[in-house]
Amino acid sequence: MQENKPFLVVGLGNPGPQYINMRHNVGFMAIDNFVGADAQWKTEKNALTTRLDIGGSKVIFVKPQTFMNNSGIAVGALMAFYKIPLENLVVIHDDMDIALGKIKEKVGGSSAGHNGIKSIDNAVGPNYRRIRIGIGHPRDFDNPMSPSDWVLAKFDSEQLAVINNVIDMIKLF
Repeated sequence: MQENKPFLVVGLGNPGPQYINMRHNVGFMAIDNFVGADAQWKTEKNALTTRLDIGGSKVIFVKPQTFMNNSGIAVGALMAFYKIPLENLVVIHDDMDIALGKIKEKVGGSSAGHNGIKSIDNAVGPNYRRIRIGIGHPRDFDNPMSPSDWVLAKFDSEQLAVINNVIDMIKLF
């Protein structure tokens, strides 16, 4: 972690009101929670960005507008533009192999089939911090939905409450 450089905190999701409260958009939900409702968003490099100072560190919060599968386009461009080292990149995303409401963190590793992570790995490399928010798998809920349909479905009200609670517990620094 290079303290003298800004941090890029990216939440993964799909842009547009039709994707609000979908499982694949927990990254966007986390970013919105961190910055608050009064955040001033700017469009740059295929993303919405806003800035905050947290504990003396400059933090650029990002919601890519390239759709999930092309998240690396925005992340790569922002990292290059702001000269952000890979160790100052934090990506928050959904993970259906983790139980609903659980959080796991790691640095590096494989994409585990997550297309947004694959895109970022291809753009900047894999060795960045990942905060994975569990959305559960359809089989955990005896749901016949395919995994691709599952991630693009909305949380029910109970699941949404669990997700909002777990997002409140995320510590960035």
